[in-house]
Amino acid sequence: MHPVLVYTASRIGLFVVTLGVLYLLNIRNPLALIAFAFVISGIASYVLLSKQRDAMSARISDKVDRPKPEDD
Repeated sequence: MHPVLVYTASRIGLFVVTLGVLYLLNIRNPLALIAFAFVISGIASYVLLSKQRDAMSARISDKVDRPKPEDD
């Protein structure tokens, strides 16, 4: 599967799980719930998704560094 899709789906999944856990911990203010979930899932993804992030960045840099064909 495409590394960018895997990383993005993992980030979204981690955010949703964090949102659910915080909701179960009785954080009911929607703004606080989203803000806390965003921060916590961001920190968790930095730690947990390093392999996926490295694979994604390698894929993107390969695409950027590839020479473009010249049109005559």
